[in-house]
Amino acid sequence: MLTSYDNEVLTQTDSGTLMGETMRRYWMPALLSREIPEPDCPPVRVQLLGEQLVAFRDTSGRIGLIAEFCPHRQTSLFLGRNEQDGLRCVYHGWKFDVAGFCLDMMNEPAGSDYKDKIRTTAYPTYEAGGLVWAYMGSAEKKPALPLFEWTQVPETHRQLSKNIQECNWLQSFEGGIDTAHAPILHRRITNNTSEPGLGIDTEIVRSGPPKVEVERTDYGYRYAGIRTMGDKGNLIRSYHWVMPFTQIRPQQFGMAGEDVRTVIAGHMWVPMDDHNCMVYNWSYSFGEQPLDDGEEYDVALGRGDGDLRPDFKNIRNRDNDWLIDRQVQKYETFTGITGINNQDQAVQESMGSIVDRSKENLSASDMAIVTARLILLEAARTVADGGDPPGVGTSYYNARAIDKVLPVDSKWADELLDEMNPA
Repeated sequence: MLTSYDNEVLTQTDSGTLMGETMRRYWMPALLSREIPEPDCPPVRVQLLGEQLVAFRDTSGRIGLIAEFCPHRQTSLFLGRNEQDGLRCVYHGWKFDVAGFCLDMMNEPAGSDYKDKIRTTAYPTYEAGGLVWAYMGSAEKKPALPLFEWTQVPETHRQLSKNIQECNWLQSFEGGIDTAHAPILHRRITNNTSEPGLGIDTEIVRSGPPKVEVERTDYGYRYAGIRTMGDKGNLIRSYHWVMPFTQIRPQQFGMAGEDVRTVIAGHMWVPMDDHNCMVYNWSYSFGEQPLDDGEEYDVALGRGDGDLRPDFKNIRNRDNDWLIDRQVQKYETFTGITGINNQDQAVQESMGSIVDRSKENLSASDMAIVTARLILLEAARTVADGGDPPGVGTSYYNARAIDKVLPVDSKWADELLDEMNPA
């Protein structure tokens, strides 16, 4: 369990908080590139780390991420006109470029130099992998670019989506790195169902609870869930956690046989504020074959067409009990909630907007969660003391997650290291 103070440190991400300042040392996913698809298209609201912002692509194709509210009279620039390399407030015509400089003031007399004295908050952006990334920290501390392997493959080899979860980022993140829950929460209790999930005859279900082993790295850690399969050996599902909120995992559940997966997936749980986070979901192939049919990642996992509203909120939510079907729960799936991602979201949101971790009783399978909390707290103290947190370099660029069957007496870290971190 955590003390109430440490719980507050980890869950509070506004500017000036310990974790908020730590988060600002990394490139943050801000929005999907397709949300601002062309020059001078409509701006988009963005909320990151408690800040209300507006993103826009200017006439030259540059991407701006600036404070939502005009510094003149605090009118929302979401209403603004995206025109001629700037976003213009519709109230009095103040116009700002992607760097936050004021270019023009329609309510000032000709010859006035007042615009030269005004600048609004603006954050550097970088576009890669179908995402617009933002850096919200000090310029002299800017980290390496966020060049995860999935951002470098062709668009045909990548799938990307996002959805809002109505809870604190930490409980969503901790749900993601918890490998023990998968064959329980996502289990089908009959083969006579079309509901997505793990079948009762799936190797990962039959193997029982995993032994979780964690090895720290300079970007966070790599870890594995080890499940005994008798004479066949041990089923190893390996993962990476890249500070502060990225998990890399194998795409499929179950047996991998002798072949290494060529499809890898992951999530990033990005704080919007202390009570909501944006979850970015991605999968990619690093082999020669593109991903099948261009099928959306969420749909492939069982979040069906129409489950997300245009604002990226789930139609299944706390207000309607995530549309749980008790008959399906009784006879078909363990939860009665359709969709693997929906099941994760339901249990995480059901805890409340911020979990009181001082009331927890953790078990052996929670080792990845315990270690992540320790690293995050260490990082917050390091940043507060002026140092660099883990994961601001380039060592995670080629990190891959592998599932494989290994002999019982082998050590997964030794056997899989070259495949998990190829040169």
